[in-house]
Amino acid sequence: MAVRLRLMRMGKKKQPTYRVVAADSRKARNGRFIEILGTYNPRLEPSLIEIDNERALHWLRHGAQPSERVQKLLGISGAWAEFTGEAGSAAASVAKVTTAASAEASDGLDPSDEQADEHAEDGES
Repeated sequence: MAVRLRLMRMGKKKQPTYRVVAADSRKARNGRFIEILGTYNPRLEPSLIEIDNERALHWLRHGAQPSERVQKLLGISGAWAEFTGEAGSAAASVAKVTTAASAEASDGLDPSDEQADEHAEDGES
């Protein structure tokens, strides 16, 4: 049986939400599936992605092929990087982003200093 990780459309008309499922590739899009791996709601801003990475990795390691969109979602959740062996580089890039954000925050602007300046200006008038 050829297993494929793909999206299964749910929700009302014009208001789609999707389940990320492991399904037989010969079954219909909304047909029978083997296991639900998560959900994807593209209508929210930012999009809501909830994927059980442990189960997704299980299926990927057992030969399941993800669809293009599911592969992108797995990349966002971090499961694809772990599967391909790029988990170390993904963690390093997250560390770089965190370091850059903390450097921007500590560039001399302290919110407590701004509040003190505002109070000083109010007292002078």
